[in-house]
Amino acid sequence: MLNLLDYVPTVPDFPKPGIAFWDICPLLADAGAFRQALDEMVQLSRAWPIDQIAGIESRGLIFASALACRLDRGLVLIRKRGKLPPPTAVATYNLEYGQGALEIQPQVIRKNAAVLLVDDVIATGGTLLASRDLVRGAGGQVSGVVALLELKALAGRGRLTEVGLPVATVLSV
Repeated sequence: MLNLLDYVPTVPDFPKPGIAFWDICPLLADAGAFRQALDEMVQLSRAWPIDQIAGIESRGLIFASALACRLDRGLVLIRKRGKLPPPTAVATYNLEYGQGALEIQPQVIRKNAAVLLVDDVIATGGTLLASRDLVRGAGGQVSGVVALLELKALAGRGRLTEVGLPVATVLSV
């Protein structure tokens, strides 16, 4: 077993001064580390019913697409504003260092589908809460959240579990 944290270095003061960015590129570049991370995410995902998998732009899409293939489920894209063709639904959210907006094509969510949200890092939980709102607005139900890494100091897990979202991560720092 690899220590996956060895493959996720921090980059200080990126993208803004005072922010420590967790760089998953070395993990993705190493086949063994990427495979192990996906294996663990698959196991974590088995805790909930899953009809569809929704990946959050940008790095969450990498993990979500691989999980969708491994679990034989459809993939739903949650992207930044202006990246999907209409019709779309939009949700805004606060970031650790600003604001953002996400979109979904609501017609691709099956009615009452159990949707697994997948992201790379859970920081404040803002993108995941906005994603939950998009899925619910499209007629689906979020069955769980899986991410590679949780940043405990930013308390995102608490925000998610307070609203009833079960959360599982491979790594927690």
